[in-house]
Amino acid sequence: MTRIAIIGGHGKVALHLSAILTDEGHSVTSFIRNPDHAADVAETGATPSVLDVENSTTAALAQALKGHDAVVWSAGAGGGNPDRTYAVDKDAAIRSMDAAVQAGVNRYVMVSYLGARQDHGVPQSNSFFAYAEAKAAADEYLRGTDLAWTILGPGTLTEKPGTGLIRVDPSSGDSRETSRSNTAGVAAAVLDLPETAGRTIEFCDGTLPIAAALQP
Repeated sequence: MTRIAIIGGHGKVALHLSAILTDEGHSVTSFIRNPDHAADVAETGATPSVLDVENSTTAALAQALKGHDAVVWSAGAGGGNPDRTYAVDKDAAIRSMDAAVQAGVNRYVMVSYLGARQDHGVPQSNSFFAYAEAKAAADEYLRGTDLAWTILGPGTLTEKPGTGLIRVDPSSGDSRETSRSNTAGVAAAVLDLPETAGRTIEFCDGTLPIAAALQP
């Protein structure tokens, strides 16, 4: 059994992920900001733990992560407020990486998005700009750590049922739709595939089973 920490545990992808992981026999700690969300998390089989990552120090995050075997970052400010987007999606994410190093948690999976990169091309006038900037900075910082990292880049998230079928590195002409359930399935799969460390995996819903699609 592996002990896995999920940061942003009440997000829709995270709730799918914790259910998958607990069904597989893993022990999951889901960190949430709002204690009112604890019951939803507990229903998945995960153990809810209240932690305000936006305002937590690196030391506090390291203490929370201690004893886990892997961490999944699935938190986000949710848009709408650029300052808060930078505070959560960039600054808190980076602190969590430093905290994982301090806590000796070597495996780190980042849920990012398809197209995240420093030359993302989103104009500053676009409301998505702060998120694109924050995710690019966090992803780049993660690549520079000594962690066994994997960055996941799902396409446009939907509530469609998970099929367990994806397409990796979709071309510009492909549909970018990606069910949250499939996204969680990919996150669970890479946690069981140490050979995916050091990879940025962009994907959307497709026709290949997840395990086959993740083969290099």
